[in-house]
Amino acid sequence: MACLNPDDSFSSFKKEKFVTLTQLYPLNFSETCILVLENQLDTYIFDMKSSVHFFGLNGVGYLAMKLVETKKNFIYHLVYRLIKLVLALPITTASVERSFSTMKIVKTRLRNKIGDQWLNDCLVTYIEKEIFQTIPNDSILKRFQTMKSRRC
Repeated sequence: MACLNPDDSFSSFKKEKFVTLTQLYPLNFSETCILVLENQLDTYIFDMKSSVHFFGLNGVGYLAMKLVETKKNFIYHLVYRLIKLVLALPITTASVERSFSTMKIVKTRLRNKIGDQWLNDCLVTYIEKEIFQTIPNDSILKRFQTMKSRRC
């Protein structure tokens, strides 16, 4: 991720790290895309270093916004795709870690034998509790009252 940082006129830019990063996402970057990206990176870094618009940016997020603002996200579409993946990576990692932490709380020794669907439902309601607190109790009661019995 550090190779995308625009600080100090893209001083941390390393083409090899870009290519290595794309190989971690084989569903998003085919072999052909990687070859095109290697050619695109040479032009990209020259353009970024010589453009006044990209001087003094602090962080990858601002780089992505400036690429969209200057419409260079269409010119360097593969670089922009990689930037979007890198920006989403910390969020997805944190979400997974949060889910596993929640699983430790919800799946206690007493609830160790609950089914997968019930565990999933418990986890969703616990993780997204801010959303579920906005739902009035009356609507939940009506929902359960209108449900048919599943037992024969």
